[in-house]
Amino acid sequence: MVSNPVHGLPLLPGTSFKDSTKTAFHRSQTLGYRNGYAIVRRPTVGIGGDRLQFNQLSQAVLDELASKAPVLTYGQPKQAPPADFIPAHVAFDKKVLKFDAYFQEDVPMSTEEQYRIRQVNIYYYLEDDSMSVIEPVVENSGIPQGKLIKRQRLAKNDRGDHYHWKDLNRGINITIYGKTFRVVDCDQFTQVFLESQGIELNPPEKMALDPYTELRKQPLRKYVTPSDFDQLKQFLTFDKQVLRFYAIWDDTDSMYGECRTYIIHYYLMDDTVEIREVHERNDGRDPFPLLMNRQRMPKVLVENAKNFPQCVLEISDQEVLEWYTAKDFIVGKSLTVLGRTFFIYDCDPFTRRYYKEKFGITDLPRIDVNKQEPPPVKQELPPYNGFGLVEDSAQNCFALIPKAPKKDVIKMLVNDNKVLRYLAALESPIPEDKDRRFVFSYFLATDMISIFEPPVRNSGIIGGKYLGRTKVVKPYSTVDNPIYYGPSDFFIGAVIEVFGHRFIILDTDEYVLKYMESNAAQYSPEALASVQKHVRKLEAPASESERYAGMQC
Repeated sequence: MVSNPVHGLPLLPGTSFKDSTKTAFHRSQTLGYRNGYAIVRRPTVGIGGDRLQFNQLSQAVLDELASKAPVLTYGQPKQAPPADFIPAHVAFDKKVLKFDAYFQEDVPMSTEEQYRIRQVNIYYYLEDDSMSVIEPVVENSGIPQGKLIKRQRLAKNDRGDHYHWKDLNRGINITIYGKTFRVVDCDQFTQVFLESQGIELNPPEKMALDPYTELRKQPLRKYVTPSDFDQLKQFLTFDKQVLRFYAIWDDTDSMYGECRTYIIHYYLMDDTVEIREVHERNDGRDPFPLLMNRQRMPKVLVENAKNFPQCVLEISDQEVLEWYTAKDFIVGKSLTVLGRTFFIYDCDPFTRRYYKEKFGITDLPRIDVNKQEPPPVKQELPPYNGFGLVEDSAQNCFALIPKAPKKDVIKMLVNDNKVLRYLAALESPIPEDKDRRFVFSYFLATDMISIFEPPVRNSGIIGGKYLGRTKVVKPYSTVDNPIYYGPSDFFIGAVIEVFGHRFIILDTDEYVLKYMESNAAQYSPEALASVQKHVRKLEAPASESERYAGMQC
């Protein structure tokens, strides 16, 4: 084939030259397919590969020239032909709006979760205004997932109206078949389409996450570059070398708490810690030697390791940022292990040498942790309330179940059935009381007093027991330290005050006189003199009567 004819020569055989470099003389392909659609392409080269000259205007410029009306016209301009009618199933074919949403589902029969968040995709098909709800499949969820609502037109109220794309937006709730879906976001095509139709979109929201699913997620693996530290060298160097610390755990602030001593062992060969209990004889505790087994102790945990089940699983380097080392154990400082605060107050000589050589710490003195016992609290009796005897009331303060006060058994046996009787008169400004007489009975076995008033006919006063057997307190004695009446207080002429009533001793019986003679040391000279004077008065009338009888004879 002849190509590139020489300028000025006719296109005749012998006047043109053949290009030997051209080997392809086929027509360019003008029909192609993309995503299943037929596309017409304009050829850019002709037969033989020569580039064709064609209009280089863009499609936008061509559309503008096609719709531009001429400025100068002759007569009325012609109306442009109407645009071709394109049905909706053709114009919106395979055009779908996609919204991201979720709904909340109650879980009534589970102890681990109360509700479940399920994420879905809502598809709106523009060609026929139908919708479908599809839930992405989650592996090992145990929930039937996939197509929740098949493609159909969905009613939005009871009047029969259906959802339209104008009703959809971000940040709204839509109810479909009794389930409320929260629309949080949409894809780029949906955003462009709605904005082109004049709909103002709400700002996107964050997708809600299922709390139970987040709880079950495995922590991300952390790849740590191995350090240059040689554990085998540490094992061989520090084998059988243990730091020993003496510590106390003071739990006296809590109820029934006490201060207990422990021994903390730190093994240098593998940086493990062991806590041993110190038992004493008859301490009443079970003989468990270890409070904590030998293990590595975490000092600082990662943020999300607070819920790590330490009671059933061992803590690894992934959950711990820093472990306890030997420099954390210092005499005079507190250390928190397993929720208990231990105070280190001493260590052994090997530990002192190690800290001096390793850390340069030379001052590790022993700290005295012995607490001085507080002085005993003086037990004070409450004030006397006036009921019963003071000794009986005090027994309620000595024991939960009160007992009778202790009695002097020897005194009771020696003085059994020994009673001192006295005749007394009532000292009263009332004239009717001047002639009343009372008999005082003093019981030597119990130091109690009883008062009896002999009945007098036509006196207008009922006689009988005036005071039952009881101890009588002397006037002007304190309530806390009462002083009771004794045998030495009863003599002729003595004034006895009994519960606000004053009595004057007038006479005694013969047994009282004999008792006073045999126990003269208990009585005062005044008491003995009063009795002797009274005896003389009784003997004088008797002698005069005998002399008068002799004179008669």
